[in-house]
Amino acid sequence: MILGAFFAALAQFDDPRFRRAVGLGLALAVALLFAMYAVVLLVVQWVTPEALTLPWIGEVHGLSALVSVASIAVMLILSVFLMVPVASAFTGLFLDDVADAVEARHYPTLSPAPRAAFWPALVDSVRYFGLLVVLNLLGLVLFVFSGGLGMVGLWLINGFLLSREYFTMVALRRMSPAEAGSLRRDNLLTLWGAGIVMAIPLSIPLVNLVMPVIGAAAFTHLFHRVSGR
Repeated sequence: MILGAFFAALAQFDDPRFRRAVGLGLALAVALLFAMYAVVLLVVQWVTPEALTLPWIGEVHGLSALVSVASIAVMLILSVFLMVPVASAFTGLFLDDVADAVEARHYPTLSPAPRAAFWPALVDSVRYFGLLVVLNLLGLVLFVFSGGLGMVGLWLINGFLLSREYFTMVALRRMSPAEAGSLRRDNLLTLWGAGIVMAIPLSIPLVNLVMPVIGAAAFTHLFHRVSGR
């Protein structure tokens, strides 16, 4: 069921509506990553002196520029841990478009779902953002000191949080909060597994840029399959 939902999402790339949603999600993800990179760059330039005097060598210039260039590589590494918060932050902004495209192709007999209001959707999207940033930066530290084993724990945690957020937002398009919560609890392990399947590609640079949209489509399929609608 889980892999079938993700394969169905990938198979919809020939749909112009779906590609537009992918383009929007990609643009938003890149924009936020560049914003984070800009912050990192400003901090690096602020704390790095322009010149440094070294024993036996003398004064070395251009350190700020050198470190700034190196920060590009650092940001690519950080994207492994920051794309999960990015995926969470933008969920509510493009999920309706993705779900509409999926339902139009695969569930055409359904009536149109009401679209979420912009500001409530934005608030809901950033609800877990701070928590996920902290968890993933801690995961970066754990990853460094555990020889990479900490990434498995991070996939488990992120998988749970992502599955909770994505499934709930899809379900709320078609049912009440109480019904959505009950359905999520009844299918906890299946949804958690789907969240882990989504979290793993989110840790792969460049691939992770399109995963928020793929995840939204996959969880739309999962909702309809577990709800029997």
